[in-house]
Amino acid sequence: MSEPFFQQIVPLPQAQAEEVLLVQQASYDFFAEVRFRQAFDAYCEHYQQMAEQHRQELEAMRNDVNVLGWFGGWS
Repeated sequence: MSEPFFQQIVPLPQAQAEEVLLVQQASYDFFAEVRFRQAFDAYCEHYQQMAEQHRQELEAMRNDVNVLGWFGGWS
């Protein structure tokens, strides 16, 4: 009888741990940058809204009657 055919399964080369960690770190850095930019955009939008509100309040105060000026004799 002939011997059974010898088969050897060669495993695919596995990614080196360093490569996996570099990819994971790059992914983490990318999403950290995305979160930072989203937070910064939200901050800028809030700042613009508050600045506009303060401009409107300042304009309203400029149109108010200067009661303190009456008592102090200021114009």
